[in-house]
Amino acid sequence: MKQNWIGGAWVDGASVTRNINPSDTSDLVGEYAQADAAQTATAIAAAREAAAKWSLSTPQQRFDALDAVGTEILARKAELGDLLAREEGKTLPEAIGEVGRAGQIFKFFAGEALRIQGEKLGSVRPGLDVEITREPMGVVGIIAPWNFPIAIPAWKIAPALAYGNCVVFKPADAVPGSAWALAEILSRSGLPAGVFNLTMGRGSQVGQALLTDRRVDAISFTGSVATGRKVAQQCIERMAKFQLEMGGKNPLVVLDDADLATAVNCAVQGGFFSTGQRCTASSRIIVTEGIHDRFVAATVEAMKKLTIGDARAKGVDIGPVVDQGQLDQDLEYVSIAKGEGGRVAFGGEVLERATKGFYMAPALITDTTNAMRISREEVFGPVCNVVRAKDYDEALAIANDTEFGLSSGIVTTSLKYASHFKRHAQAGMVMVNVPTAGVDYHVPFGGRKGSSYGPREQGRYAAEFFTTVKTAYTFPG
Repeated sequence: MKQNWIGGAWVDGASVTRNINPSDTSDLVGEYAQADAAQTATAIAAAREAAAKWSLSTPQQRFDALDAVGTEILARKAELGDLLAREEGKTLPEAIGEVGRAGQIFKFFAGEALRIQGEKLGSVRPGLDVEITREPMGVVGIIAPWNFPIAIPAWKIAPALAYGNCVVFKPADAVPGSAWALAEILSRSGLPAGVFNLTMGRGSQVGQALLTDRRVDAISFTGSVATGRKVAQQCIERMAKFQLEMGGKNPLVVLDDADLATAVNCAVQGGFFSTGQRCTASSRIIVTEGIHDRFVAATVEAMKKLTIGDARAKGVDIGPVVDQGQLDQDLEYVSIAKGEGGRVAFGGEVLERATKGFYMAPALITDTTNAMRISREEVFGPVCNVVRAKDYDEALAIANDTEFGLSSGIVTTSLKYASHFKRHAQAGMVMVNVPTAGVDYHVPFGGRKGSSYGPREQGRYAAEFFTTVKTAYTFPG
């Protein structure tokens, strides 16, 4: 059994959970400790005790620890990628790529630890010096999702540590393996006891304890909209800082002048790869009339060529969804779309494979409008719907007609429309002639409206959440 890491020691949990391979439900990935509220409180206490010294640690000390973590992750990316694919269902090439990204994130923030900036200004009052500095928040609770089980924890944990915070990390229940592997590497990185803590367990126990404990200064959360709103409410009650990354219903606009092959690639890659289980997936495809029928036909042909199977098997394009609950949700939304008048142009059914798993044929649903539930609500699976638009102006209006605003894409050969879309798309990230899913590790990540709240994640912008600003005056005498 894999244990939790609390206060610099491996400890048993209050209970145990079984980690099952979604490609083969007879395959037990491992058994993992489950912390309860009391153990989470112990981890918070350890982090609070360590915070006084770690907040004053040198940039070199932080660099050395984070760089060591990044180096080991990159050296073991094939092994760790295999574990990730086995427990989450992402294809092996995608999983190895995600692990590589996690290693790069740690190395990036190792460098950022050496580049924490401040300002020295002249005061408007004679004889005074003014200094503006960034200081750590203190103890940060990190609540991560299951769909990117090592990259998202990395882009939260690495900046938290780089800027001098202590961490209590709660991974998603479905993917304890990748979280434990990352914690085991961190446990050998030279971090003092209590600086980093792993508390695997249920949200009702571990997550709730993090949200309500006044010793936790900030919460960084990625997950569903419903849970994100609860996080916000409980943080507001005790005036804790919080950062939310939640849902998306990301549009991909395809104009008449688009290169058809590029449009199909953007739709298939952005909508169906990683089994569509990405908050940046382009699940709404808005296509103008002149190219609509050709686009749908070409996309269906491309979907017919996709191989769906065991995530670790060679040549597989799309693995299973993460578990039975997610599969049921995906199938339900296909049924809802059909009931609303949508037509399933391809896919949408359960697939049988050599091993029992949560396999589904990616679904493309046409004849939909932006008022239908399939266009309004996040499915979080390999399900995309196509909305017909008469021209660019209507397509842009449809793209922005959503409560979400994470990622937005357009496929066009027109510089005029590309430039206009970049300025007028109501999203935190805009993609032109590339899939909506996929962001570099050194640039800010986040959205608008109901998709995100608080400062951006990743890159230099991470400092806005993981630090607090202090203004100090000095009279030299």
